[in-house]
Amino acid sequence: MIDYFYVYFKDIFKSISKIDNNSLLDIANKITKANNDSGKIIIVGNGGSAAIASHVSIDLTKAANIRSINFNEASLLTCFSNDYGYEHWVSKAIEFYANKNDLVIFISSSGQSKNIINGAIKAKELNLPLITLTGFKGNNPLKEMGDINLWVDSSSYNIVETTHQIWLLAVVDYLIESN
Repeated sequence: MIDYFYVYFKDIFKSISKIDNNSLLDIANKITKANNDSGKIIIVGNGGSAAIASHVSIDLTKAANIRSINFNEASLLTCFSNDYGYEHWVSKAIEFYANKNDLVIFISSSGQSKNIINGAIKAKELNLPLITLTGFKGNNPLKEMGDINLWVDSSSYNIVETTHQIWLLAVVDYLIESN
């Protein structure tokens, strides 16, 4: 059984290491631009990706002094899901909360979540820069929509989500260190 953990951590390391560091720098630059233009960073995901969105959003706000929000409040999710349908709650949240200089980051392990895809469509309609983080199939719909797309070549939720979190928190730490 010890071999299991060796292989598991090797898979995570392999996924993390496949990133083009210029992509992470591009994300940091887009976050900085939005912040300098008095915009905020909007980060959204479902399930584990929502937890990542919360963690990164809080760290951007508190540690990097960059305004960031996520939509993980139960009242907001249930209200918008009830009134507009679950597949449209993210697009409605973007419609209600986004401003012209904001940056949107969507996280979806599969890249196929209808609510996130509809949110990406709304972000594009509003001409907001969009960063996507996905995994599983390389030709997923969300990946095709972003200005910057980070993709994890794995079909394991935990490998994909752990990689997304590490990449995004590396960007946060870079922003903290560079200020």
